[in-house]
Amino acid sequence: MDPIFLQIGPLAIRWYGLLIAAGVLVGSIYALRYAERRGLDPEKLLDMAVWLVVAGVIGARLVYVLTSPSAFFGPGGNPVDAFKIWQGGVSIHGGVIGVMVACWLYSRAHKLNMWAYLDVMAPVAGFGIIGGRLGNIMNGTDTGGRLTNWPIGFTWPEPGTQTLGAVGRFIFGPDMWSAFPGVCSDGSYIPLWQCTGEIVRGPVHFTQLYGVFIGVAVLLITFWALNRTTRPGYAFWQMVLWYSVLRAVFEETFRDNPLMFNVYLADGLDQPGIGLFTVTHVASVLIVAAAIFFLQRSKAQPELPVAVGAGAPDRPSRGAAPASADPGSGRSRKGRK
Repeated sequence: MDPIFLQIGPLAIRWYGLLIAAGVLVGSIYALRYAERRGLDPEKLLDMAVWLVVAGVIGARLVYVLTSPSAFFGPGGNPVDAFKIWQGGVSIHGGVIGVMVACWLYSRAHKLNMWAYLDVMAPVAGFGIIGGRLGNIMNGTDTGGRLTNWPIGFTWPEPGTQTLGAVGRFIFGPDMWSAFPGVCSDGSYIPLWQCTGEIVRGPVHFTQLYGVFIGVAVLLITFWALNRTTRPGYAFWQMVLWYSVLRAVFEETFRDNPLMFNVYLADGLDQPGIGLFTVTHVASVLIVAAAIFFLQRSKAQPELPVAVGAGAPDRPSRGAAPASADPGSGRSRKGRK
């Protein structure tokens, strides 16, 4: 596709940033609704959100650069490009870590229940994943898949190929599909400048689209977890658990990322396009273990009271905290004016 949504002189608005911002905005609307339903302070959530967005962006980009150093510090790389986040390339896991650190600092300063607020913000991750992966499709060069001989392989159209008629030309411009640079026919993991074979446009695993489907699945799981229980931490760690599992199995396995441990690699025009194991594969094992641990701990937490009139029963579930407690801070409401 075309990475530029709108060009006004030297100012370029890119699809990648626009779609992620849209995802965060929609997710934030749901976060506010769940915060009100659970008796949390929406003003504190909005105040916190500014810091969480900044920390999430920094964490997402930092982890991406650390796990893909060759693109910036290897042959042909430019270290300055590490700061060009608008060109795409972030780590969802890094974003989650950044958000957790900022939420912990803010919650500690304001005496809030960190996990309760992370729960209601969990939908932001699902919407952000969907927006980010759609942005990756527009960028063409991000989160690319390995060459594959499977029937699901996707061949990127030639630049300028007419798609969606006049609507496509209006939305994406005349240079549709020009952002994809191609891959080396000897293996998509081979840099183009080192390719001795033919540079082709596929078929490759359409891992950007796989990521969109994973984002939808994570979002559905998050909503299920939020509606199942109000125990602090449950919905957040369900989101982390299933994103890590789905990303590692159904996306990372087919991405053209370098392997940390070369256990299995089948990449080429006559290969299935599988690589095991990348840094993300290895990290996901640790993240899944942490998620399971914290999910078990969340079972011991009392449920938060659900506000009457917000689609919840009049009485809190068995084991819920008393209605006089402030679930966002643990302090009593008694004596407040």
